[in-house]
Amino acid sequence: MAPNEPDFFMTPPPFVISIQSQVVFGHVGNSAALFPMQAAGLEVAAIPTVIFSNTPDYPTLRGRALDPDLFADLLLGAQERGLPQRADYILTGYIGSVEVARKVADFVAGAKAANPRLIYLCDPVMGDAGPGLYVPEAIAGVMRDRLLPLADIATPNPFELSWLTGHRVATLADLGAAREGLSLPARTQLIVTGCRLEDTAPGQIESVRLGPDGTSRHPTPHLPIALPGTGDLFAGLILAGVARGLGLPAAIEMAQKLTSRALTHAQALGAGEVVLTEPEFRRTLLTLAPD
Repeated sequence: MAPNEPDFFMTPPPFVISIQSQVVFGHVGNSAALFPMQAAGLEVAAIPTVIFSNTPDYPTLRGRALDPDLFADLLLGAQERGLPQRADYILTGYIGSVEVARKVADFVAGAKAANPRLIYLCDPVMGDAGPGLYVPEAIAGVMRDRLLPLADIATPNPFELSWLTGHRVATLADLGAAREGLSLPARTQLIVTGCRLEDTAPGQIESVRLGPDGTSRHPTPHLPIALPGTGDLFAGLILAGVARGLGLPAAIEMAQKLTSRALTHAQALGAGEVVLTEPEFRRTLLTLAPD
């Protein structure tokens, strides 16, 4: 190795604690978000909130939400290994019980107090326009009142943002008013995903970023595909991009491009959820990692 050549093998990779659902079969929650982060060269500690055999879209569903005491024990183990102090990022997603939601909030608050440089991405997985709210209101309340006020980046969809704030979401002005209705710190970057606003171009869907540095809109072709795990994958891709040095607008663009590739590939295969094996999807992630 040349004397001035950077030794990436001696530089610790960005470290993420990812707290969300886990399935045996398929790609939702950590089963969707871990792969893109790891492929981009991040180290990830995955803590499950629920463990299921598959998504609820199949005829049978096995497994359950983690017992709060077991979940607390896993968090304690993470603390004993010093993970909150080591972490560069925390990502949270689906939470299956209000007791676990409260423990997640306690953990994130403690981690940010112990490690002020830590960046927290809150994906408030609560519902969508079709199925409506698919977690109990008590869990959604913890996300609104305790998790989102800690967030540095938040990625609700329009349904979730509307439920959290009581605001109609149909225009860019509505998004701004809804942001004001959340108890977000001034520093927080709000990314509203899957928007079809009144002035969104026909055939397009967009992510809209509202942050202290202004607003940016990120349109992409609207695919007539709705698959479980799409939002979980998108959040993992955003974090992978940011952790590898992309500015947030560029990370959004990359995440939209790769999410679209995963959806299109899943449709071609006749799969019932996102698929992470499309070659260009994998190659792009590898280019984010240092050689």
